[in-house]
This record gives sequence, C-alpha cells and structure tokens, in this order.
Amino acid sequence: MEDGRTGAGGTREERSGAPPSPAAALPGLDDQQLGVLRQIGRAWQEVADTPEAWRRALPVDPDQGTFPPASQVRPTGLFRHVRVAGMGGTGAETLRRAELPPTGPGRLGYRARRLLLGAPLRSTALVRERMRKLLALPVLSADALSSVAYGPEAMLAVLILAGTVGLSYSLPIAATIALMMLTVGLAYRQTIRAYPHGGGAYTVAGDNLGRRPGLVAAAGLMTDYILTVAVSVSAGTAAVTSVVPALAPASVPLGVGVIALLLAGNLRGIRQAGALFALPTYAFVVAMFALIGAGVVDAAGQGFSPTPAPQPPVVESVGVLLVMRAFASGSTAMTGVEAISNAVPVFQPVEWRNARTTLTWMIGILVVLFSGLVVLIHFNGVTPTPHQTVLSQLARGTFGSGWMYVFVQASTAAVLLLAANTAFNDFPRVLSLLARDRYAPKTFLRMGDRLAYSNGIILLSTAAVIIYVVFNGDTTSLIPVYAVGVFLAFTLSQTGMVVHWWRRRTDRWRRSLTVNAAGAVLSAVVLVTAAVTKFTAGAWVAMLTVGLLVLVATRIRRHYKAVDTALRLHPHAIELPRDATPASVRPTVSGAERGQPRKGAHAVRPVFPQPRGEEKEETPEEIHHLTVVPVETMHLASMRALAYAASLQQPVLALHVSPTDAEAQRFRGYWTQWGGHLPLEVVVSPYRVIIAPLVNYIEALHRQRPDLTLTIILPEIVVRHWRHRFLHGHTAARLRRAFRPLAKVVVTTVPFHV
Repeated sequence: MEDGRTGAGGTREERSGAPPSPAAALPGLDDQQLGVLRQIGRAWQEVADTPEAWRRALPVDPDQGTFPPASQVRPTGLFRHVRVAGMGGTGAETLRRAELPPTGPGRLGYRARRLLLGAPLRSTALVRERMRKLLALPVLSADALSSVAYGPEAMLAVLILAGTVGLSYSLPIAATIALMMLTVGLAYRQTIRAYPHGGGAYTVAGDNLGRRPGLVAAAGLMTDYILTVAVSVSAGTAAVTSVVPALAPASVPLGVGVIALLLAGNLRGIRQAGALFALPTYAFVVAMFALIGAGVVDAAGQGFSPTPAPQPPVVESVGVLLVMRAFASGSTAMTGVEAISNAVPVFQPVEWRNARTTLTWMIGILVVLFSGLVVLIHFNGVTPTPHQTVLSQLARGTFGSGWMYVFVQASTAAVLLLAANTAFNDFPRVLSLLARDRYAPKTFLRMGDRLAYSNGIILLSTAAVIIYVVFNGDTTSLIPVYAVGVFLAFTLSQTGMVVHWWRRRTDRWRRSLTVNAAGAVLSAVVLVTAAVTKFTAGAWVAMLTVGLLVLVATRIRRHYKAVDTALRLHPHAIELPRDATPASVRPTVSGAERGQPRKGAHAVRPVFPQPRGEEKEETPEEIHHLTVVPVETMHLASMRALAYAASLQQPVLALHVSPTDAEAQRFRGYWTQWGGHLPLEVVVSPYRVIIAPLVNYIEALHRQRPDLTLTIILPEIVVRHWRHRFLHGHTAARLRRAFRPLAKVVVTTVPFHV
C-alpha cells in the first residue's frame, strides 16, 4: 500500500504554495512497514484476546458524536472565523480552567492576555473564501504598491552623495528599474501558468534546482518578510512624524508599539473581510494618482522646467559603484511582486487566469506610480531630508498643508502598515511549508486556539522588533539589508523557472524560458550589486541570517530523520503484551473465538458497576478502569504504548484524532492491517485542531461514566540533547493541565528514547 508521500521533499502537490494539509505532520507507512505491521498483528494474535472480547469489555459507549462537516459552515459578518457547535463536551472550557495560574499575579496576567487576545475557541472552522480580482488586487498588492513610498527615496539617498551631478542620474536609473519591473512581472506570469496551484520561490526552486537552493530561497523569503515588517513600520512612522514632527523622538517606541498591535491582532486570528483590506490600498492608489496628476499639471504650467534642487555637499564622485548602489536601493520598490503567484488558489475560478490578470494590473499600477513619482521629484527639485520624507515634501509642495496633504500621508501610513500585516500571513505560511518538509520544528505546522499560526507570528514579531530597534527605526539604514533577501528569492525562483521550461519544453517554451531568464539575470544583477556595494552598510546581516537559517534547517531535518528511523517499524523491535485479557470483566469457560484454542484466552462479558461520581474508593477492588491510548500514527512508540496498555489487563480504547476524512480512512486501513486487536474510535476534526477534540472526547467519556478512573496513556519521545526538546510537542503536559480539574482522570506517558 503506497500512501503517496515521498519524504521530506514531498510530491509536487504537497510542495505547492498552498498551506500544508492538516495531515502533513502525520507520516505514512510504506510497503515494508505495512508488512512489519501485519507481522506485529500476527504476534499479538498469539498473546491477546480477540478484538470482539476487548470491545465487549468496554464499560462505555465510545461513539460520542461528530463535528459538522466543514462544508456546512458559512462565514457571517465581517470575519472569516466561525464558531460552530463542538463534538460532545466543553473541552475548551476545560482547557481554559487548566490554563488559569494558581497565583494572584499569574491569574491577573492570564486575564489580561485573554482580554487582549480573546478566549480560546472551543471549535472553529477556517472558511476559505475565493476572491474576485478587484478584491484580490488590494489584498495581495499592498506590499508591492506601498514600496513606492520608500523606493524612490532610497535611490535618491544614494545619488545625493554625489551632489547635483548624482541626482541627474535619477531618471535613467528609474527607467531601468521600471523596465525590470515589467520583465519580472512577465516572468511571474509564466510562473503562475506553470504552477497554477501557487508557486512561491521555495516551491519553484525546490522543485527545479534541488533541496538546498529551495532552502536558500525560503531563507531569503523569511528574511524578506521580517524586514518587510521592519521597513514598512519604519516608513509608516516616518509618514506620521512628517505630519507631526513632535513625535519624531519617539519613533522607535512608536514603531515597536505598532508591531505589538500587529502581533496582538494576528494572534486573535480575526481576518477581516476583503473590503477592509481594500480601503487603505485603494485610498493610497487614489492619493498617488491625484498627487502625480496635480504635479504634472503644475509642471505643465511652468513649461516643464525643473525646479533647481538645493546644492547638497558632495561626499563622493559619480562612478559605476555609486550608480549600482542607487539602482539596488531603488529596486526595493519591487518588493511584494511575488505575492500573487503564491496565492493563486484564493482566486475565483479560473484561478490561474484571474491571478495573471491581477498581476498584470498590479505591475501596470506599480510602474506608473514609481515612474510618475520619480518624474515629479525631478521637476520639483525635492531631495531627501532627515526630518521629512520625500513623499511628504511632494504632497506639501503640491497641496499645501490642507486636508489633501493629510489624506496623502494618512493613506501612505495606512498602506505601509497593511503591507507589514501581509508579512504576518506569508511568513508563518513559509515556515509551515518548511515544517511540513521537516526543515523547521513541527510546532509551526499547528494552528493556535484562534486558528492562526501563532508560533510563527510570535517568531516574526520578535525578529522584526529586534531588527527595528537595532537599526533605530531608520528606513534608509534598513534598505541595504532588505534588498539581499528580496532579490535572492527572485533570482532563485526565476532560475528555477528557466530549468522548468528547459525540462518540460511545452508549447511556447522558448519564449517563456527567455522571459524567465531575463528576470533571473536582472534579479541576479541587483542581488550581487546589493551584496557587494551594501555589504558594510548592513547587507552582511541578511547574508549571515540566510546562512544561519539554512544551517539550522539542515540540522533540524537531520534530527527528524534520525527520529523517523528510530520510530520506523521493524521486526526486531516488536513489543507485545503478555496474556492480555481485560481483568475488569467476569471470565467464563476458556476458548478461542477465532476457532483455534489459545492458552490464556477467555470469552468475556462486561460487568458494569453502579455509577458513583465521588472519589470514595478505598480499596483496589472498588476502582474500575478504562484506559485510553491516543494514537497519532502507527510507529514503534505507539505500538509500545498499546502493548503497555493491554498488559494492564483493563479495558482499553484507542483514540485517533484525524484532521481530515482521508487521513481517518488511511489510519483505519493501517489499523485493519495490524489486525484491529483493540477497540478504536476515530474522531474527525476538520478544524485543524487536535488537543481540543481530544479533551472534548475524554471529558464526554467522564460525564458518561463518572465512576470510572480514566487513564490516558501517551507515547512520548524522549531526546538525548536539551536543544532537541523544542522540536517535539508537549501533549502530555497540556493534557495534564487540562484534566487537573476533573476527578479520576490520570495522564501517564510511555517514554521512547531516541
């Protein structure tokens, strides 16, 4: 039986730009392991009672109901998170009680956190909504379009070092950047056609160039997203302080506060409807077109005669190095171009066609805004100053200090902050793709109580705050660090597409290859230029970060590979229970229900004691057991836990919480191959949560028979080195906290050392 998984690399479908499947963390079994599983089942048959006997011994009804199908859940109001009726129980309330700290200060902190982030959702559905092109344009283009607020200024900040002569190069450099925008935009149109399910740099580079280039591309993307937050927030605060100069000394605390608000908002898991996302972006586009239009009218009234720029001091002479540095800095206006190719599945059908159309609109608007602003800067003689952005100078000179100037600055700040929020969606997604392929801790695959990749969001916020504070919230200082990660991902993605077309050689492959090759070459030129000319200015930080991320990812995968090898089913590591017969039932005449006599086997029928809900047992005979073994997948640790539970000779119920119906069916197939020696209950939780349904189910069993002592036996991976502990979950600790308020619920673990 082949389950379609191909290891850490995954199939092409698994490696698509879409978020990982909820079952991505559950490894499958190949033909060899299935053979071992059947061998283990035959060995169990010799020492354990029949499956029918174990099921009759259960003192409870294991069927506790199901969650409603995800297709029956519909979003309401302005939000895409929908509360739905849970499966049997109040597990989320139990979790809330368990999380409550015992001390007064701890309880105060807990309540403050819940007030800020909201209560855990007992059971929620993440409803995927398809977007129309007019809605997808502002949602997915905010990062790219907002970059024109700081891209031209970054270019001028380099040229001004050469005085007036240096500023004269602004128009030809801007024209080159605009040409590169068109080329890279056309290249990503080819990427969308080749990867209609979403093709980010990690996916494309990994598929066509190999795992290591894919890792480098992912590291570049992650660095890009961290710096997107830092740069966007710094540019947004600069727009605010240009209007209110009194806030300039507090720009760093102000930016840190903005990042904290973005963190809190994303941890809540509330994704507002597209209309709320669209407003700031469309307002910014309208403001920029109004500014460019009014500026062109004013220039026409002056006969298109440029206003002389102030005479800045000459720090260095004009040379190839200076021009290339300016080109690299101005090219940061291209950040975010990749976003649409990553998000093809969110479009309405036909997805790839609508995505290509939206990308064309975005590139067209981006080129017009960037070129128009640079031309306007040239005619108005505006130069960068420490206390006011170039965009603010343009708006003030064109509209004065009235409401239109305020509108331009407000829309600029809003779209920049929205661009920062885009990274909070993309960074956790890339991290989850790495976790799916075993290059990042598995904890980044899981969603939190509020249906967000909480761990990835916290990591992004922490890294962005550190970068922002270290660079003192200065956009000009952050730009050199920014360019390396952006164009590293661009270069590897477009190079991967060149290899893709060369291998496939489908219709019009030569034209497609040429377009992607041009995009790869231009991106590589900017990458090399930024790395060389901006190395001492901060580019080394991005290069070092990419290298460290690749090193850490490789080490993480090596550890997971060693764990997978240790957990892999093999004949020499079989553990069996000894004469496993439930002792909580009354034995009758011995015999074997399979037709063959077996020593120690008993035909059994259950004896149900009278319910008693209080903890008054004073002798062993008064304690009645039910052992529940949560089983994630069929590996050695799970088999050891099942053998341990059966050897206790008490009723046993195996429980599998599956995120999808397909995964549930696959696991039942594995269970049948093993022989189904113990009763199994499969709970399908289509809402991408595992702990809450597990708690719900156990609590429902407790309410059904409060007289029983429920013992939850968990297989636990025990690692040798402390640094590997964070790579594995802590389910046992969470369950202990959750069940502490409940009487007669015991959580124990069966260690598996690797």
